[in-house]
Amino acid sequence: MLVVVTGGSGSGKSEYAESRIVALREQYREENCMDLESDIPTYYIATMHAFDEETIKRIERHRAMRANKRFRTKEQYTSLQKLELKKENNPCMVLLECISNLVANELYQADGCIKNGKDCVSYIQMGILHCLSQTEHMVIVTNEVTSDGLAYDAETLHYSKILGEVNQMLAKMADEVIEVIYGIPVWIKKEKVR
Repeated sequence: MLVVVTGGSGSGKSEYAESRIVALREQYREENCMDLESDIPTYYIATMHAFDEETIKRIERHRAMRANKRFRTKEQYTSLQKLELKKENNPCMVLLECISNLVANELYQADGCIKNGKDCVSYIQMGILHCLSQTEHMVIVTNEVTSDGLAYDAETLHYSKILGEVNQMLAKMADEVIEVIYGIPVWIKKEKVR
């Protein structure tokens, strides 16, 4: 199952996404008659570079939020295709936080692989498909960047356009799309999972 969680800054989307993947892990454990001691690796794929005081504080806040949820953190700023998660036939779960950072890293960081928009979207899609092929459930967090109606420079508008295309691609692939508004999850898309 692929779940996309979106929302504005401070909406509660990260907390909701964490609770959603933990609930999916427990549901999987129950449906497969696994005892509570059975390990189901649940990976937190972190995409944010710690490049200033604000991002360092945000990373620390997110680490504190997930401290007791048994996540295994993997920092992967670019190239999701390089992630190897699944060991043998054991199930695993993934929370990717977040697509807006991944898009920026792919477009602008020195280790980013793609510099133009169309290729960036398909490159990120290949990375998502690679991760999905290794997981039972994946929850992806994204942002509603530039939805505030402010005027932005050309570079920010380019980034926003690419992020919008990535978000559209993810929404088409997803089984569920949820927007978190003031801490309240609102289902935009919910398909029956077979």
